[in-house]
Amino acid sequence: MDIISQLQEQVNSIAAITFNAFGTLQRDAPPVQLSPNYPEPASAAAAPAATTTATDADPTAAFPEQPKQLSADLVKAAKQFDALVAALPLSEGGEEAQLKRIAELQEENDVIGQELQKQLEAAEKELKQVQELFGQAADNCLNMKKPE
Repeated sequence: MDIISQLQEQVNSIAAITFNAFGTLQRDAPPVQLSPNYPEPASAAAAPAATTTATDADPTAAFPEQPKQLSADLVKAAKQFDALVAALPLSEGGEEAQLKRIAELQEENDVIGQELQKQLEAAEKELKQVQELFGQAADNCLNMKKPE
């Protein structure tokens, strides 16, 4: 896989991690009272959990650790992206060298294009000859009489 494809894949990975992190935080965040004018939100921790552990009974029990883990995952993905960016080849010589290289590549492209055009013309000429010979052979076959 080339470096650009790897960069695209890493950007998609960062987007997925971010999307999942926000969704997880929204889902698992404990309720918070928005204003003193509203009643205290119902807490899931108020329900008794006699036979289960705290994390089984209350998915928000591990919430304080979740942002740390999600942030670590996001930072790791961002560092991988930075490493891929650092692996990109540097353009040497500045803009003038790039323009010169573009001109060289354009010249090479033109030469190859002319060569391909000549090959296409030769192939079309050969196709025309083959079609003529096929037509002659078909005519000869049709004009032949079957032996009696």
